[in-house]
Amino acid sequence: MLDADAGRLPQALASARLRQRTKPRDVEACKLLGLLLQRSGELDQAIHFLGEAARLDPCVAMHHHQLAVAQMQRGLAVQARASWSRAIELDASIEDAWLGLCAAHLTLDDAAAAIEAARRGLALVPDWPALTGNLTNALCRLGRTDEAIEACERVLERKPDEHALRANLLLMLSGSARDAETVLAAHRAFGARFPAPRPSSGVAPTPDAPLRIGLLSSDLRSHSVGYFAAPIIEHAPAGTRFVAFVRDRAAGDPLADRLRARIAAWHPVQALDDGQLDALIRSERLDLLIELNGHTAGSRLPALAAQPAPRILSAIGYPNTTGLPAVGLRLVDSFTDPPGTEHRCTERMLRLDPCFLCFTPPAEAPEPAMPPADAPFTFGSFNNVTKIGAPCLDLWARALHAVPGSRMLLKFLGSADPSARAALLERCAKHGIDGTRVRFIDYTASRRDHLACYHQVHVALDTTPYNGTTTTCEALWMGVPVVTTLGDRHVSRVSASLLRASGLTEWVAETPDAFARIVASLAADRAGLAERRMRQRAELATTPVFDAPDYARRFHEALRTACAGA
Repeated sequence: MLDADAGRLPQALASARLRQRTKPRDVEACKLLGLLLQRSGELDQAIHFLGEAARLDPCVAMHHHQLAVAQMQRGLAVQARASWSRAIELDASIEDAWLGLCAAHLTLDDAAAAIEAARRGLALVPDWPALTGNLTNALCRLGRTDEAIEACERVLERKPDEHALRANLLLMLSGSARDAETVLAAHRAFGARFPAPRPSSGVAPTPDAPLRIGLLSSDLRSHSVGYFAAPIIEHAPAGTRFVAFVRDRAAGDPLADRLRARIAAWHPVQALDDGQLDALIRSERLDLLIELNGHTAGSRLPALAAQPAPRILSAIGYPNTTGLPAVGLRLVDSFTDPPGTEHRCTERMLRLDPCFLCFTPPAEAPEPAMPPADAPFTFGSFNNVTKIGAPCLDLWARALHAVPGSRMLLKFLGSADPSARAALLERCAKHGIDGTRVRFIDYTASRRDHLACYHQVHVALDTTPYNGTTTTCEALWMGVPVVTTLGDRHVSRVSASLLRASGLTEWVAETPDAFARIVASLAADRAGLAERRMRQRAELATTPVFDAPDYARRFHEALRTACAGA
């Protein structure tokens, strides 16, 4: 492997191919060629030769582990799970095999098996951050968020610089029912771990000069963040120069390709460490950097700690403060974060009214349609299962009790997982929801198919305390009313902000009793629901939540003001 390690991969591959042709039944020759092909990205050929090594010497656990890694990279999770299981059967001390097996179980929607694999791996390597991260994801799918939070906190007590695990913890805390001050303190503690920023040099741009705007995101693609970021990019003032710092894997994605056509420089940064990313951002001499991840998966906040742009704005991707001193601005509106709540944010609030978001309507959305006339009245939620905690189930129970004979339709990532379904039904029962009234929809292959599932829903019920965002907008676009409650912090007020800006304040409840009254009133007027469904999309198109040109004008004016005042 020396030639490959020295950066001479083509030469190493040529040598390995020659050796394997000369000795086709040599296990080491097959393995070496397979590993080099894997490094070069030729995964199908890599799997072939690594599989040959495992076939020729089937009792060596490491052969099966290396084959599984390549299979997982190729997206062959079923085969990878089998290979890791065989590796562990031969040698249960291979630590990385437990990490891989846990990931394969998660990919294949088996959270219970993922938890078991994670527990056994952690018995070998306690406080393993990567495996703890997988464990927390599996626990959350089963509604065991408190356990997931405690698992993260235990590891972080001993390994406080594990930023990916801390980001996972902060995201879970942001969506939990823990009090706002506790959640804020955890975010401040994250920021306190970094030295004081050394801001990039920069001056306020002249009033007529186009802005140079950076976009840091792992999600500038067909993703919730991409749908909300698109208006900012596609309707920017003439001359605006965008520079994107993105994850590598968006090639061929339709939205990424569309946005890339409007972006002057598109930098894949997944392979860069924090210092290299800091230097790259500084080299672009931006007026302002918009970071779109916060503490979600793919976050690069630690790379911003020294403030590589003169102004950094956190927007769209995260429903809370970042806690990082270098991030000076946070996009909100006066309803999600009313005057008087500034202390809950380490950034200065950049309030964009009437709503801080604008949704890109999906071009592939089917026409709205009602459920069959003889269908039972159906409530629906297509939000992530991690948002369905005790407060949410209490609220939904009120809705179901207010409408006798109604049912609840759920769709979420992993909804095909029998363990996730069973865990959720068990929690439903504890909150007075009869499991026979709950139905699940499995994964859908396309966004069009996903949106068509709203044809089975009469009224969508929001989640609390962590509201829907994309799901709220999608339901509205499909003509489905969304009923929400008004919470006490940003994460619990997003749907209300979207509804208010869409002229639909009658679906915002200030109390659980009001929530039940609203859904009962809607259920009592199926004819009115049918009539509304046919006209709602046209009415929404001109509201602030869906009017991209107007939103972009307000957004870029706010950026200009922020740059001038910095």
